[in-house]
Amino acid sequence: MRPLKEATLAAVGLAVLVACGPLGGATGQSQRGSSTQDLRFPVGTDFATLDPAYLDTQTDAEIAQNLFDGLLDQADDLRIVPAIASAMPSISADGLTYTFRLRRDVTFSNGDGVTARDVLYSWNRAAALQGPYSTNLAAIVGFDKLPAKPPPPAQVEQLLAKNDKSVTLSGLTAPDGPDGYTVRVRLTQPAGWFLSAISQSGVVGMIIDQKVVAGDPKRWWAKPGTLVGTGAYRMVARTPGRSADFAAVPNWWSSPKPAVARVHVGILPDSRDREAAYEQGGYDINGYGGFSNLDLRDTLRIQRTRGLKDQLQLRPGGRTYWVSFNLRADSQRKAVGPFIDSAGSSARALRTAFTLAIDKKKLAAAVCRGALCAPATGGIITKGLQGYLGDNADPLAGFDPARAKGLLRAADPDGSKTKGLVYVYDPEDPVNQPTARNLQEQWHTNLGVDVQVRSEPHARFIVDRLNGSLVLSRDGWTADYDHPEDWFDDKFGSLAGCPDLNCSSGYATAQFDRLATQADALPLQRALPVYRQMSKMLSDEVAYIPLYHTLNAFMVKPYVSGAGANALLDHRWNSIHILPH
Repeated sequence: MRPLKEATLAAVGLAVLVACGPLGGATGQSQRGSSTQDLRFPVGTDFATLDPAYLDTQTDAEIAQNLFDGLLDQADDLRIVPAIASAMPSISADGLTYTFRLRRDVTFSNGDGVTARDVLYSWNRAAALQGPYSTNLAAIVGFDKLPAKPPPPAQVEQLLAKNDKSVTLSGLTAPDGPDGYTVRVRLTQPAGWFLSAISQSGVVGMIIDQKVVAGDPKRWWAKPGTLVGTGAYRMVARTPGRSADFAAVPNWWSSPKPAVARVHVGILPDSRDREAAYEQGGYDINGYGGFSNLDLRDTLRIQRTRGLKDQLQLRPGGRTYWVSFNLRADSQRKAVGPFIDSAGSSARALRTAFTLAIDKKKLAAAVCRGALCAPATGGIITKGLQGYLGDNADPLAGFDPARAKGLLRAADPDGSKTKGLVYVYDPEDPVNQPTARNLQEQWHTNLGVDVQVRSEPHARFIVDRLNGSLVLSRDGWTADYDHPEDWFDDKFGSLAGCPDLNCSSGYATAQFDRLATQADALPLQRALPVYRQMSKMLSDEVAYIPLYHTLNAFMVKPYVSGAGANALLDHRWNSIHILPH
């Protein structure tokens, strides 16, 4: 599974390769008629939820994006495009007021029409329930006035039915009345990232039907009869833990009209079983639904196998890994170490030495074998997303062991500062251990410094990393939506809580904060140069060691047209056609 926040790579060949039957076996394409427009793919786990207010994982988002729409959506190429809104919103000169005009032909899959009432209900509910992505709505006036502890879902429904002010955002209004087609949004301050956030597929910006949800506020999403959305597909059958089936909504209001009539999602926990079933003809795609984590040995075998290698697609996965230094020491951040900014130029020299001593290409080749990841050479932000600096644009991605040793000798001539260093990682992602061992080997070989490596259970590791207890640690980020604000404001500077609150590195400077405030208020194209300045600051100040960005692996049968993925999500099902075969 690819969680939205803690994505994983494939299992790095840790399990024994399963034998695969002949391609196009008894259950496969040889029995499929050329007119069949059914699509089948496997996932590794059942849905945790399909309720946009609570949705938090990649698998759930991959399914939900086909069932729900927002006022705006992310197109397959990641452009923000109108969906339920008839056009992009008008924005006031001060950047605080957004006015959306809704299409008048939008209906839920049960036939209910969509009006401004549904938008206000959906967004107020999502904000009041304070689920994982409720902060996508945090820029709206009134969000900060919501109760610190969210009421239970049933109580929220009762309060919303009464338009109770305790669960409504005062900045969210319907100037033409709730049965009209205009929605006005007032922000507390300009937020250039707002449109990206509300267009994030599957989560809190999606519109749901109050009539349906009120009947079962907790589990309305789990049953075909009550899982109602505005998307191109609806659920028609579900066996928890085994499978789910979806059908195209007749006369769906938007476009492109679905060609695939039915989608079957099987649940197979083992990635090797999913690939074996695909190769034996049981599925048309493998890697969809958030499970693009082929076993490494399967991937390498496929790359050598005629008839299979052309079916393999590797796409940037929206996640970057790096090493964090602890850059700050104070009463709350206990890990002092030699990299603290207050130590001056010698600390920066040591950080540079540790960075330039790592051959990132060699690391990625050893850990990922050219199949699971690629060296991160364009800054913190993953290739394929807004704010990526370009291939080989990050000087920290360089490898210069001679310079690294010179910097080390000047900054730590007797080796006392770098004695006893420990690099800490969590074993939840299988690539973290081989990455740690490779870093350890390269620091020893290329720098002459012996760094211990230690693993910690995931929950403890996250706490230790974020409270400044670790000197060197595994770090990374998975994009939520395609905007640099999602990276910088969640990882660096005071907006991320740095130096002392939920901050891996402790990195925070007044200049960085000023740039973040400036960039976040601007429309994206005007903000990008400012975000690039912020990227350059992180690089100039050697705030991290870039490692790699993930590659997601997909297997797609030759007769499946339109299947693919961007750096965030799979392409939607209504863009897929099954060709004669």
